[in-house]
Amino acid sequence: MTQYTARLGARRGAPHKRWSVGRRVRRVAMLSVHTSPLHQPGTGDAGGMNVYIVELAKRLAERDVEVEIFTRATRGGLPPTVEITPGVLVRHVDAGPYEGLAKEELPAQLCAFTHGVMQAWAHHRPGHYDLVHSHYWLSGHVGWLAAERWGVPLVHAMHTMAKVKNASLATDDCPEPAARVIGETQIVAAADRLIANTEEEAGELVRHYDAAPGKVAVVHPGVNLDRFRPEPGRAAARARLGLPQDAVIPLFAGRIQPLKAPDVLIRAVAVLLDEDPSLRDRLIVPVVGGPSGSGLAKPEALHKLAARLGVCDVIRFHPPVDQDRLADWYRAATVLVMPSYSESFGLVAIEAQACGTPVVAAAVGGLPVAVRDGHTGFLVPGHDPHDYAAALRRFLDHPHLSDSLGEAAARHARGFGWDTAAADTAEVYAAAMSEHRRHLRSPHGTHA
Repeated sequence: MTQYTARLGARRGAPHKRWSVGRRVRRVAMLSVHTSPLHQPGTGDAGGMNVYIVELAKRLAERDVEVEIFTRATRGGLPPTVEITPGVLVRHVDAGPYEGLAKEELPAQLCAFTHGVMQAWAHHRPGHYDLVHSHYWLSGHVGWLAAERWGVPLVHAMHTMAKVKNASLATDDCPEPAARVIGETQIVAAADRLIANTEEEAGELVRHYDAAPGKVAVVHPGVNLDRFRPEPGRAAARARLGLPQDAVIPLFAGRIQPLKAPDVLIRAVAVLLDEDPSLRDRLIVPVVGGPSGSGLAKPEALHKLAARLGVCDVIRFHPPVDQDRLADWYRAATVLVMPSYSESFGLVAIEAQACGTPVVAAAVGGLPVAVRDGHTGFLVPGHDPHDYAAALRRFLDHPHLSDSLGEAAARHARGFGWDTAAADTAEVYAAAMSEHRRHLRSPHGTHA
């Protein structure tokens, strides 16, 4: 764990010290209002945050920290609870209509969701939960109330921030509403601890939301190194996926929305084919994922773009796949392409590198942490398709580049295991509990 507090404090003349660690956390109420950890990543609003919550919860359970994940029920007939693994329980909360409710409409259902969380808590003895850990701003508002009601600390992870997203919007994307900005500002002020994915995100919390530096901890997300690994290799993965062994395959994997900029890859491919039409014989470009967010308004936009640019014959659209199948797509690819306009970390980049596949990514957000420029892939400033075409041309001109960068990528990814992330998160929990108890014992009861 990087301690942003200590580093920033040292620059301001504050003493450099570790947080004190109090009583061990036994049970955490984890909140994920708008997307269920049981949903398939790459569909709807399910993405890296879903993976983050599931993997973190599993590793916390292995450390004897029980996790109960509260999420909104999105269809009828769901069981009230689902055990993912011993020590990790998902609780479905009825809040609003099961289907057809966009994320933008969920603020109106937060009262109902909070009621469901409180009902579940009412069936337990006092002190059942030691701490609340909320994910994304919608969950943060529920967590804020729950933590106050239960007398426990609130740890919050933003995952994405409205002010940051609005500062780097894609051309056809919609800005985040003012209500979200206000809501995020309130949560930052209310939380006992804030977990950021990178130093840059920690700085953004301080600059844009006036977060107290002493409340911010940097914990890098992890990757499932048992699932995402180089073995059994590119040839075997391509055989399973029915892909030619000699093809050059730039892969896009993720939610289809302007923020993720899959159109930049398609435009870059069009540039390559304009420069060298013979590439059509050996270029295959899979786009693996489903429409999400503002991309739902024009679900056929990418197909129409590919047709307009005359590249339909090399672009292959595939629906979202499970994690094991996704690992094969990573292994099969020559390179993963991530031209995102904003990424708090870029978990997909670490997953691909763990499979031995280099990454070409936008130099935004956490991607410069996830990708070592020139060693495990290439970072591209901006979103000009010609710049991405130039980066991809390097793999076309140097057939062994993917292998050499991929070996370094796999080594780099091994430093991002979920066990480390869980250990660091548990330390943040302990620090939050220790400070919360000091606050309760203080004579004036003012929030630290």
